Formats: sequence, C-alpha cells, structure tokens
Amino acid sequence: MHPAGLAAAGTPRQRKWPSKRRVPVSQPGMADPHQLFDDTSSAQSRGYGAQRAPGGLGYPTASASPQSAFLGDPVSNMAMAYGSSLAAQGKELVDKNIDRFIPVTKLKYYFAVDTMYVGKKLGLLFFPYLHQDWEVQYQQDTPVAPRFDVNAPDLYIPAMAFITYVLVAGLALGTQDRFSPDLLGLQASSALAWLTLEVLAILLSLYLVTVNTDLTTIDLVAFLGYKYVGMIGGVLMGLLFGKIGYYLVLGWCCVSIFVFMIRTLRLKILAEAAAEGIPVRGARNQLRMYLTMAVAAAQPLLMYWLTFHLVR
Repeated sequence: MHPAGLAAAGTPRQRKWPSKRRVPVSQPGMADPHQLFDDTSSAQSRGYGAQRAPGGLGYPTASASPQSAFLGDPVSNMAMAYGSSLAAQGKELVDKNIDRFIPVTKLKYYFAVDTMYVGKKLGLLFFPYLHQDWEVQYQQDTPVAPRFDVNAPDLYIPAMAFITYVLVAGLALGTQDRFSPDLLGLQASSALAWLTLEVLAILLSLYLVTVNTDLTTIDLVAFLGYKYVGMIGGVLMGLLFGKIGYYLVLGWCCVSIFVFMIRTLRLKILAEAAAEGIPVRGARNQLRMYLTMAVAAAQPLLMYWLTFHLVR
C-alpha cells in the first residue's frame, strides 16, 4: 500500500468549512451592504444629498427656505404692498356702496331684539286685545330699537317663524307619507311668492292712493311676516288634535292677526292723513281706510290657504 494511502487512512479526515469572505468595512461614502434600501433621510447616505462647501464640485451652498427668499426680494415686497393696498381700496369701495343694494345699517335695527322683546311680541300677536298703547316710541326723530319698544317692527320673529313654518310643513307631510324635497321646496317658494306679491300690491296701492307715510318696504315685510306665527300654531295643533284643533287655533290666530294689523297700520297710514289735515270722511281718507282693512283681511285668508292642505 502506498505510504500516502496509509497516512490518509490513519489520520481522521477533517471537515472543510466554507470559507468566510471578509467584507470590507464600509467607508463613509458607501452604503451598508446589509441595508435593503438606501436611507434618503440622512444627508450622508448618498453623495448627492450632502451639503457641499462653496466651490465644491460646482454645487451651491444650501440657502434659506424659499419663503424667506421670496419675502427678501424687493420686487416681491412691492407686489405684496400693492396687493394689500388694492384689497383695502376694494373693501372701502364695497363698504361705501353696499347700502345701495343691501341696507345693512337698516337691517341691523330690525334685528336688535332680545329674549324679553320676543316673549312680549309673541304675547302681543296672540292676545292683541289686551294691549292699549300702540304708538311707536321715537328718540330724536328716530324710532328706538325693537328691544326697547314692543310696538316696533322687527325681522327676527318673521324670519324665524318662516323657517319654523317650513320645518313644521315638512313634519306634517312626513306624518302623512307625502314628504319629498320637491314638495317641501314648493311649499317654501309658495309662501315667499305670496309674501312678495303682498308687498308689491301694498306699495302699488300706497302709490295710487298717494299716501305720505313713513312705512318702508322692510316694515311691510315685518308686519306681513307675523302671520307665520299663527300658521305654525294652527298646523301643530292640527297634528296633535286633528282638524278640530287646527280650526280652533287657526281661527283664534286669524282674528288676532286681523286686530293686530288694523291697530298697527292705522297709525302708519291714517295718522299721516290726520296730520295732513285731511277730513276723516274725505274720499282719500276713505281709500286709506279701505286699504288698511284689505291688508288686514288678507292675512287670515293666506294663513288658511298656506296651511289647510297640511292637516288631514
């Protein structure tokens, strides 16, 4: 036997392990070989993310934020100043001319109410028979704010009453399985259309009768809008107690609004005639009385017309 074979048979055979490759230590500019993705959050992860010194490889030095650079530009500052002055001029122009289209100052007067005024006014609408003094108080030829005088007209109660009327109408239609957005919109638009027609008819009548009165268009909207309070009461009672409750409450509210309108409008229309020295039994004064009665009588009719189909 060959000596080499004896030597191989006498000595145990050693197991060969796979040689390990030495991985060179990563340099500052190289990525970690065990990292799956490049870390772009660090400026040192890649060469192009690091800040360069001035003149280094042609890369500029990192500067401040774009906002500060924009604000530091003289041209930008001039543009901002011009824009601010232009906005200020536009605001001033709108403030001067807005009263031509929307009387904001007058509207503020009609919404100057408080909780006590609202309570007294609602009581006056339901029980006008107990009220004695219907004169509107003035201070230096200017009517006082509604919160200081229960006889002064306001727009808060008519606006809230109109919105509540639309909601109650939707409730009534829903209880009868007749609710639909189109039908509710038709109900609201019909009420607004009738109110608009009322105002236009009264203004035309005042012009034809040549009534010199301080009754404004907003006053008419306020007075005509008070009928929605009685309409709400009638529909709610109709939902709770049926047709009998509806007719009883609506009838009371119709009589109340008739008395309220007569006692309110006669001071606005007939008082001017007395101040002008027009005889009480004169033809023009008779026309003014008929006009006052017609406006007051139209309120119960519209109250019934806009609510009778909501109660079944």
